Amino acid sequence: MPARSLASFLFLIAVCLLLTFFIWWLATPILAWPVAVLSQLVTRIGFSDMVQSVEQNSEMITFVTTFKPVGAAIAAGTKAVLEVKSNTRLFSFGLPLLAALILAAREPHPLRKLAIGYAVLVPLQTFSVIADFLHNLIAEPGIASQLGFNALQRELLTFSYQFGTLILPTVAPAIVWGLMHRRFLESFAGMSRPKDP
Repeated sequence: MPARSLASFLFLIAVCLLLTFFIWWLATPILAWPVAVLSQLVTRIGFSDMVQSVEQNSEMITFVTTFKPVGAAIAAGTKAVLEVKSNTRLFSFGLPLLAALILAAREPHPLRKLAIGYAVLVPLQTFSVIADFLHNLIAEPGIASQLGFNALQRELLTFSYQFGTLILPTVAPAIVWGLMHRRFLESFAGMSRPKDP
């Protein structure tokens, strides 16, 4: 493909990214709802001994734990529980990139591809939110000793947090887009190869 076509594609990505980032910023509370619901389901199944409930307020997901805050002054007759918050914007910022790539490709059925891409990314965002919750939970004073995690479990948790924070939000949208637009990418690769004599 000529360099001008690649340049126009990159320009379209930049223009679409401005629009999709603005829409994503405004729509995050709505887009985070499935992540909150899935987080509630996962914590009921896997962490019911640690999590009482999962609540969403705008882009923030709050995990209400069964742990009491250590060292907090608690008034008589009140029940204090530890709440751990996770900001879904930290793990969903790849959505505007995915949308910009889909729109810039100008392939048929962009809305369907956006819906499929979003459906694929929601479980990955949920993984990131739960890893963030667990990471923040063990960072609370006195909680790590109550959990009784061994060294291997702490290492796995740290790896999950780093993977869910640094890798998934940026790489997953690009992979999803690449899988949905293979022919488009092949056309770039095919046009850039030198012709055999």
